[in-house]
Amino acid sequence: MKAARFHGRGDVRVEDVPEPRPGPGQVQVAVEWCGICGTDLHEFLDGPIFTPTPQAPHPLTGGAIPITLGHEFSGVVAGVGSGVTGVSEGDRVVVEPYDVCGTCVACRAGRYNVCRQLGFIGLDGDQGGFAEKMVVDQRWVHPIDGLSAEQGALVEPLAVGYHATKLSGIEKGQTAAVFGSGPIGLVTAAALRAAGAGQIVVVEPADARKAKAPGAGADVVLDPTQEDVPERIRELTDGAGADVTFECAGLDPVLAQAVASTRPGGTCINVSIWGHPATFDVNTLVFSEIRLIGSLAYAGRHPEVIDLIRSGVVDVDQFITGRIPLEDIVEQGFRELIDHKETNVKILVHP
Repeated sequence: MKAARFHGRGDVRVEDVPEPRPGPGQVQVAVEWCGICGTDLHEFLDGPIFTPTPQAPHPLTGGAIPITLGHEFSGVVAGVGSGVTGVSEGDRVVVEPYDVCGTCVACRAGRYNVCRQLGFIGLDGDQGGFAEKMVVDQRWVHPIDGLSAEQGALVEPLAVGYHATKLSGIEKGQTAAVFGSGPIGLVTAAALRAAGAGQIVVVEPADARKAKAPGAGADVVLDPTQEDVPERIRELTDGAGADVTFECAGLDPVLAQAVASTRPGGTCINVSIWGHPATFDVNTLVFSEIRLIGSLAYAGRHPEVIDLIRSGVVDVDQFITGRIPLEDIVEQGFRELIDHKETNVKILVHP
């Protein structure tokens, strides 16, 4: 079968690989659509970052580059191993793309998204969504009756924003500010709207991305190159600042602005994955007793997110800006997102 494999920086190849077969307790999924994630782009531009190398293979999978990419995918069950119940061939499904140990303190507490040996399908071995078929343990498979295949591919990124929203503890009617209107910022705004946030402010300098923010849920869109964002957010909140802020850009000045825009005693959630150590004035946290919380992926959120899409509470179709075949993944996928990131949100790949 065909699969897009990461060999090293700037080197993704569509290759023939053996078709994986399901073992006991496993499900084989024929992939319909898989989204290109910012993490995939980071690997392509600067990797290996999260992908394991032959000198340090992944401790759970034993995988090392070259590995099959892709973790935002939907598909149809093409086969099941012995002992599998609850899903059958022909069911449309999505997958939580995890490899976890199941025994560390985080896994035992149900926070498997921060497993001490955490691995992601699509980043840690032979299994990935940029392939015609893949195999996964049944525990990670979620039926998506009522969703299209394209909508299914958006469940995973929406789960990232939804998990961050839940971690923030935001209450209905409270004010939120989202810094960055890229794919993760947009789905975070959509998750906040679904959670009943009162006023949602999105901060973004790029015109094309600013234009997408209202459709995702933004009430106000601010350009940080044109105005003092923390001051403007205080004006919008009777001098208080936002109850909760979300950093979705991975940039030092953006984190500083997010913290400065948070009300005293409020919460700032870091959603982005950083490519460098962050630098900012920690006293801005201390002097206002602001909580800074890291949010990683999701744990146990997929059923709720699937219901949000199925019920129409969140419109994920608006985030799809391209559909391409697997053989065009480099030029029309990776290069398109890198060279024209302001005009794209999510490009889906069909293996």
